This record gives sequence, structure tokens and C-alpha cells, in this order.
Amino acid sequence: MLCKSLEEFTNQLPPKGRLLALDLGSKTIGLALSDELRGIANALHTIKRRKFSQDIDALQQAVKEHAIAGLVMGYPLNMDGSEGPRCQSTRQFVRNMEEHISLPTLLWDERLSSYAAEEAMLSADLSREKRAEKIDKLAAAIILQGLLEHIN
Repeated sequence: MLCKSLEEFTNQLPPKGRLLALDLGSKTIGLALSDELRGIANALHTIKRRKFSQDIDALQQAVKEHAIAGLVMGYPLNMDGSEGPRCQSTRQFVRNMEEHISLPTLLWDERLSSYAAEEAMLSADLSREKRAEKIDKLAAAIILQGLLEHIN
């Protein structure tokens, strides 16, 4: 269920339980996972996008495997805070996903998360190949950590 506010989202969550963040891209979906107490976000893995049904299967597996209590979708607002075409496609993905995964879901501003992930990997001196492999799941972790800091 897509929550309209952070307050609605947190009210629907149990006191403990992991959150799963998604950084939705056209070719991949980066995943990050919180701890049970929702203090720390860790990059999980990246799903290579195929058909929607296969994407959902992979997400359902992660939800089941990690006992997820809620979902956080990176919301790609424009730098001025306005919604663009990528926001529309994210909302459509969430609407379609809700038919298969029934968890509290929050859209969370992801501005500059990929940039921050890229900067972190550059400072760690990772090769271009390694950066490409890790960027989406690290961006998801940055999105999730931002939310966790906000709610704690």
C-alpha cells in the first residue's frame, strides 16, 4: 500500500522489522536492507531488469527471505523538486507492484543518491567496472540511510 506521508508509513510499520529500499532504474533495481531496529542501511544486491513478472519474483523472494516490514522506493524528483517522467514511471511500477506485494510503501526523495554513491566509490578507488556493478545497490543504501536518519 502506497503511503501518502512519512507519518502514515511509520504508523503502519511494526515496532521492529527490516525495510527494503529500491533504486529503480531502466536496466536494474538496486536493493538495500535495514537492520531490524532500522538504524543502519546496507547494500543488498542488484536485480537485472527483465520482464515485470521476473522483477516482481525477485522482489518477492527478497521480501520473504529477509522478512521485510516495509518498502522504500527511491523517488527521482528533479533538482528543483518537481516531478518528471521518471517519477511517473516509478509510481506506475509501485501501482503494479502493489498487486503482488502488500506492504507499506513510501516514495522517498532520491536526489543526488547516485551521485553520492559514485563519489564514494571513486574515493575508494574502485574500477569503472566495479562501480557500474555496485552503483545501484549503493544508491539504494544511501536512500534508505537517509530515511532511517529522518525517522530516528
